[in-house]
Amino acid sequence: MSTTIIELDAKTYGQLLGRTLPHVIHTDEECERLTNELMRLDESEDHSAEAKELAELLTVLIDEYEARRYAIRKASPRQILQHLMEARNLTQKDLWKTFGSKGITSEVFHGKRSISKAQAKKLAKFFHVSAALFI
Repeated sequence: MSTTIIELDAKTYGQLLGRTLPHVIHTDEECERLTNELMRLDESEDHSAEAKELAELLTVLIDEYEARRYAIRKASPRQILQHLMEARNLTQKDLWKTFGSKGITSEVFHGKRSISKAQAKKLAKFFHVSAALFI
């Protein structure tokens, strides 16, 4: 894999950095300020290597902050199943055949039983998704 080294004019880049003052973002206000700076750069006529480098730096800082601040928790197999059912307006009764019985279906839905690998494969086929979602 080759790496391209960008030649930046230190004075020009330094002026951009001095005007923008990018840094690790800790608050929503800082994120908003740097997002506005990024938008300003995007809308400007300056397409120099220095402006592109600063835009990339701001993008990394904003993305990193948002990933920390608004992290998406991983859903459990049961939560995924419930979501898929809600999206398709299904009830437990609709999955009795998939789970093998009314009782097992109820136990899975109430968290008393986990989804087995065999059931995960059947659910994956039923919902046309990966079995990994249920394991």
